[in-house]
Amino acid sequence: MKQRRTLIAAALGVAFTFATGSVFAQTKWDMPTPYTVSIFHTENIIQMANDVEKATAGKLKINVHANASLLKMNEIKRGIQSGQVQMGEILLAAYANEDAIFELDGVPFLATSYGDAMKLYKASKKSLEERLAKQDIKLLYAVPWPPQGLFSKKEIKSAADMKGLKWRAYSPSTAKIADIVGAQPVTIQQAELSQALATGVVDSYMSSAATGFDTKTFEHLKYFADVQGWVPKNAIMVSQKAFDALDKATQTALLKACADAEVRGWKLSEEKTAWYNNELKKNGMTIYPPSAQLKSDLQKIGERMTADWVKRAGPDGKAILDAYQKP
Repeated sequence: MKQRRTLIAAALGVAFTFATGSVFAQTKWDMPTPYTVSIFHTENIIQMANDVEKATAGKLKINVHANASLLKMNEIKRGIQSGQVQMGEILLAAYANEDAIFELDGVPFLATSYGDAMKLYKASKKSLEERLAKQDIKLLYAVPWPPQGLFSKKEIKSAADMKGLKWRAYSPSTAKIADIVGAQPVTIQQAELSQALATGVVDSYMSSAATGFDTKTFEHLKYFADVQGWVPKNAIMVSQKAFDALDKATQTALLKACADAEVRGWKLSEEKTAWYNNELKKNGMTIYPPSAQLKSDLQKIGERMTADWVKRAGPDGKAILDAYQKP
C-alpha cells in the first residue's frame, strides 16, 4: 500500500510538472532603453513587449528598463554582446566611432524628411545587419526621431551666432558640428539633459521637438529653430545567441511583433511631430524657420560632413550613398 501511494504521488508530481510546464519554461529577457517611459519610442517598445508576451502566451517576457535605469546608452550594445542583457535600444548615430555605417542617418542635411529617411534606411539596412551579425547581434527594427532642430537661449540667425555656445553633444556628428561652428561640445545623454540645462552645463543643442518636450527644455531655453537637419533612428537589437535559443514559434512571434512595432513607430514619429511642436509653443517656446543664412551655413556643414563620411565609410559607404541618391 505504501509503495502504491508513493507511485501515485510520483505520478501526480509528473502530471503537475507537465501541467505547469509553461510557467517553469518561461523565458525572461531584460531590455534597457535610454529614454523615459513617456517618450513615444519607449511607449512603442512596451507595446511590442506586451504583444510578444500575449502572442507567446507568456512564454517570452521582455522586461523593459526605461530611462537608462539598467544601462546607460553607451553601455547597452556592449551589454547585449556580453550577454548581460538580451535586448536593447540604441541611437545608431551614437556609435559612429565604432563604425561609420552607424553614423549615416546622423549626417546633417543628407536625409531630412521621413520619405528620405526611409529610403536611406532601405539603402543601408543590409550593411547594418551584416555589421551587427559579426558582433552576434540581430537587428530587429528601427524607428526614427522627428527631424532635428536647434534649441537655444536666443534666436540663431547664422552659424556665426553658434560660436561659444555650450553645446550638448550626444553623438560624434553633433560633436563635429560644434567643432566646425566653434561651440563647446559637452557629451550629455538624454536622461541627464534636464539637469545639465538646469545647472547651465549646456545652453544649446540640436535634437527633435520630442526630446525638447520630454526633457522640459522649454523651462530653460526659449527658442527652437526648425531646421529639420536630419532624421536619426533608434535601433532595437537582440543577442543572436538569445534569439537562437528560442523555439521557432516564439521567434516568429517576436519577429512579427517587431515588424508591427517598426511600422507603428514610423507612423507615430511622423504623426507626433506637429503635436510636439505645439506643446513646445504652449509652454512658451518660440519656434521659427531658419533664416536663409543659417540654412545656407548648415547646408555647407552637411556637405562637408557627408564628404567626410564617404571617406571614412569606404566603398561600402559610397555604394549605400549611390543607392540612396539614385532617382
